[in-house]
Amino acid sequence: MTDSRALYGRLLGYVKPYWRMFALSIVGLILTAATEPMLPALFKPLLDQGFVAKDQDFIRWVPLLLLGLFVLRGVASFISTYSMAWVGSRLVMDLRAAMFDKLMTLPTRYFDQNPSGQLIAQLAFNVTQVTQSATSSLTTLVRDTVTVLGLLGYLLWLNWRLTLIVLALVPLTLWIVRVASKRLRGLSRKAQQNIGDLTQVVDEAVGGHRVVKLYGGEAYEQGRFRQAANLARLFEMKRVAANAVYEPVIQFIAAVALAIIVYIAAGQASSNVTTVGGFVAFFMAMLLLFAPLKRLTGVNDQLQRGLAAAETIFTMLDQDAERDHGTRTLERIQGRLALRDVTLTYPGKTTPALSGITLDIAPGETVALVGASGSGKTTLANLVPRFYDPDSGTITLDGIDLRDIRLANLRSHIALVSQDVVLFNDTLAHNIAYGAKRDATPDEIRAACVAAHAWDFIQAMPDGLDTLVGENGMRLSGGQRQRIAIARALLKNAPILILDEATSALDSESERHVQAALETLMENRTTLVVAHRLSTIERADRIVVLEGGRIVEAGSHAELLAKQGRYAQLHALQFPQ
Repeated sequence: MTDSRALYGRLLGYVKPYWRMFALSIVGLILTAATEPMLPALFKPLLDQGFVAKDQDFIRWVPLLLLGLFVLRGVASFISTYSMAWVGSRLVMDLRAAMFDKLMTLPTRYFDQNPSGQLIAQLAFNVTQVTQSATSSLTTLVRDTVTVLGLLGYLLWLNWRLTLIVLALVPLTLWIVRVASKRLRGLSRKAQQNIGDLTQVVDEAVGGHRVVKLYGGEAYEQGRFRQAANLARLFEMKRVAANAVYEPVIQFIAAVALAIIVYIAAGQASSNVTTVGGFVAFFMAMLLLFAPLKRLTGVNDQLQRGLAAAETIFTMLDQDAERDHGTRTLERIQGRLALRDVTLTYPGKTTPALSGITLDIAPGETVALVGASGSGKTTLANLVPRFYDPDSGTITLDGIDLRDIRLANLRSHIALVSQDVVLFNDTLAHNIAYGAKRDATPDEIRAACVAAHAWDFIQAMPDGLDTLVGENGMRLSGGQRQRIAIARALLKNAPILILDEATSALDSESERHVQAALETLMENRTTLVVAHRLSTIERADRIVVLEGGRIVEAGSHAELLAKQGRYAQLHALQFPQ
């Protein structure tokens, strides 16, 4: 288990930029807490001087003192509550921003290994739990600790012998809190992970609602959700049970101490060792001690939930970003790619996805990668923009190792159009002029749309380029989404192009438009085409056939058919005589 002090110290590091507001809230808390012992302190002279000694002048001042006391408490309480909430909201915002910034730098392998539901839960849910640790629980700790110390100090001043009975039970109380902390932290950690599982089920069911409905998967998805929801309930009940057990135990220990003190104090009052006012003030201070002690025992649950959330957040923030040790920046490139004895095995796998790949691609050449599913086509294409780095071997661009080129600079020279088009819930214009091209002029965007055979259907829309496309472009057809992706690639005007199954899911009419747009896009660009449908790559300069992560054939369409090898077999399967 991560050290609680280290976690808390790291959390407070995020509070440091707002130390002035934080300090103001602490001052407010201390003022609020410091006024707590003043109430029993007022009652001692009120009883002894007012009711016993009949001092009328003193009695007249008591109401004003009480009003002043509660005005001071009210102002201090408002300052502390508002300031701490302000710091807490800033903490949530900064942590979310830091997590999202980190997500943008993490390698593709991290997203392969971590479900999106877990990541969303961390950003949306876990961060709010952290505020319980960094702000809300701190409010209780500071205010109630000062209150308890103030009341104990007053009790010691009134009767130190009786107060020592309370202090004698402190070690036992601390031991119980420590045991409970370990239990609560573990349960909170499991509960937060389960929230991620719950989010994942919802994310998959909503995203795949068409498949769910078409294949009658409603009952199955409902069962999955109920199972995840029930696990969340069970973890919550275990946490509540653990908290519900140790709180009464601590309160019982405090009650034992109170019973002993009341018994002894009553005896002292009857033998005139203490005054009536002294007895009432002592008893009132003891009663006032109960509420902050109860809150302090309950704060441990909040604290452990926050620290458990902090563990998962900092684990993600401590992940290594994509390796980018490149020092070279290329302004212009020819587009010559060379792979030398490249091998790659995915984490957790024993069979290499690619093995001994050696391939030269000339500037402006179109090379198609074909083969059965799992042969390594997409993996090979993903090596060029360094979504993955090979385990061994080298890949060079214009004779320069890809690892020597700054990552952002390398990717600025590459455009991608894939079967699974990614569109954002924004306008068509913003989806086309995305990222580094966000400052493109309307004329440049229009020219890209015309070249991508997209301008006709864009003009037909009510808002033209300002049309909102919906989540992942759901308001567009498959062919329209593909042409928007092609327009985006055309606007980027990168010298290297990767086409990953760009026409595999289209009808004949859409494919004709998309294929025409792709031909425009591929002109004078080094192009890697990943394709299952061999009809789309017959005019490629070269076709590379992969099987089991190795290159088994390479040549033009006609050459490979003449060889009667693996390509000819694949072709015969798609075009039977």
